[in-house]
Amino acid sequence: MNTKIFHSTLIALVSSFGLQAQTEDNNTEKKSPLTFSGYLETYYAYDVNAPENNTRPGFIYSHNRHNEINLNLGYIKANYEKDRVRANIAIMAGTYSNANLASEAGVLKNIYEANAGIRLSEKHNLWVDAGIFASHIGFESAVSKDCWTLTRSILADNSPYYESGAKIAYTSPSQKWFISGLVLNGWQRIQRVDGNKSLAFGHQVTYKPNSKVTLNSSSFIGNDKPAIEKRMRYFHNFYGQFQLNPKWGLITGFDIGAEQKEKHSTSYNLWYSPVMILKYNATEKVSLAARGEYYADKNGVIISTGTPNGFQTFGYSVNLDYKIMDNVVWRVEARNLNSKDAIFTRDTEPVTHNFVAVTSLAVSF
Repeated sequence: MNTKIFHSTLIALVSSFGLQAQTEDNNTEKKSPLTFSGYLETYYAYDVNAPENNTRPGFIYSHNRHNEINLNLGYIKANYEKDRVRANIAIMAGTYSNANLASEAGVLKNIYEANAGIRLSEKHNLWVDAGIFASHIGFESAVSKDCWTLTRSILADNSPYYESGAKIAYTSPSQKWFISGLVLNGWQRIQRVDGNKSLAFGHQVTYKPNSKVTLNSSSFIGNDKPAIEKRMRYFHNFYGQFQLNPKWGLITGFDIGAEQKEKHSTSYNLWYSPVMILKYNATEKVSLAARGEYYADKNGVIISTGTPNGFQTFGYSVNLDYKIMDNVVWRVEARNLNSKDAIFTRDTEPVTHNFVAVTSLAVSF
């Protein structure tokens, strides 16, 4: 073989191998099993009742500080997923965590998510996960940018935002069905209440027949009190989300719960809450939403008022969203609540109404 031809062939092979190795390295970097993300939402809320301690009514856990520029929720999250193993951990801060995790001990107040899971089957999308999760209940979460309204509905603020325990979950090959069963430490608990001797249980079934319709059923069954005053609680959430056309969307939801009046009792205290949200996408950057809601808890199972008719409150809100960038949204909302009893306070006097205006800036990365 001609020496020049041999040298040229050798150089070409070496160069080709080097390029291939570099390409494989680049692909490996792109497919890293470890990823990081974050979220931060600042807000300002003005409550016309001007609470003395600058904290909005006790049944509101998100955007709950009056006349302050504050942080509602900020977190940094790490996600690992490779082969048949996955894990998530997210550390948070903000007025949401201060209010909603007030009963948790120490640094547990700052854990947004911490869980690990293993896929049980190579052929089927079947997983077992354990740890701290976002709640399996409802269509709203603590992450405001993922919700149609800036503030949370009363039913979302007063059902679990988070939970801890273990779950088994299956997603069908068509992605139309999601089915999950859960064993939990309680009603929005990382640690069980002192004296509580029992675990709780839940389920979730989500059906998406197409990209425009989502139907969901979720439940909770358990006792959230010490064994000496054990009262079984049964709770169900159902919602439907519908994209009526490219401009209009609709969410309808309904919560209902029952809890024993006392230990071993066959009588139950009931509470329930319907909600409806209508969203209009005016442009790619601008959207509007209107919400109507009602929450009835006469016996104070979830929201205690100490008044003759308990908590019976109707609310409505309207909000405007402007997407500054794909990952940045500015929001404005006006919300009014009207109660049957005078459960709110203004100038030290009890009143039946509460109005608040809120604006927020949310960034995800």
